[in-house]
Amino acid sequence: MKKILPFLVVLLIIVSCKKEIIKTPNHLIEKEKMVNIMYDLSLLEAIKVQNPSSLDTFNINPNDYIFKKYKIDSIQFAQNNIYYAADYKEYKKMFEKIKARLDQNKSLVESLIKIQKKKDVLLKKEKEKLKRKREADSIKKVKNELRKTKEADSIKKIKKRKLSL
Repeated sequence: MKKILPFLVVLLIIVSCKKEIIKTPNHLIEKEKMVNIMYDLSLLEAIKVQNPSSLDTFNINPNDYIFKKYKIDSIQFAQNNIYYAADYKEYKKMFEKIKARLDQNKSLVESLIKIQKKKDVLLKKEKEKLKRKREADSIKKVKNELRKTKEADSIKKIKKRKLSL
């Protein structure tokens, strides 16, 4: 009995220290593809939080869209997510990749927004300039019409004076 107990303890330690806790799923999704899936899910979740009606307007279910895009099902995704999450360090690296892509795209979108704002400001200035030009032209036109009317009136007055003399 004394010899069996240390043997069982050693056996228990060996079995408990086994690296792979979670079994590899039958249909393992490649790590990069999984990162892409999680990235897309992050984007769709952000859209849902920022503007919930946008997904409803186009009748989009984020999960269904992702599953169709990557040709997977919900069970396959869940099993793979659990599998990758079992290795904390690798899972953290995957999220760091996702965060880096999100940050990169965020800066790209911010620069596009800046460019669009500049274009909008220039367009607004151009419209203002055109509006002022039209107003100036219309004022000029009215002045010309008034001048012509005055000239016509003055000519009539002169003719009346000559006729009355």
